[in-house]
Amino acid sequence: MTKPFLLFLARKLKGWSNILREFLYGMTVHEMDSDLRKERGHLDNLFMLSIFGDLVGLPLLPPYYSMRLLPYIVPFIERWKRGLLREKDLTDFVGTDLG
Repeated sequence: MTKPFLLFLARKLKGWSNILREFLYGMTVHEMDSDLRKERGHLDNLFMLSIFGDLVGLPLLPPYYSMRLLPYIVPFIERWKRGLLREKDLTDFVGTDLG
């Protein structure tokens, strides 16, 4: 009789601890985490543009270096080209931080 009650109580406490953990994460670290993810995305785009700019019509480096790095970058090329060549709208810039 007490064992099912203890299991039920443990599940409820675990659920509340997850809720509390997510709430504290949102209050303290979420903004910094999202800013770091945006910066990483911008740096990835800059790296890909400088190395593989010739795929979109902007050759910056000789093809030798591009070919040496190509095996490591192949899984990301389609997503990068799609994101780079996507049309930008005014609403894309409204949600960004101006500072």
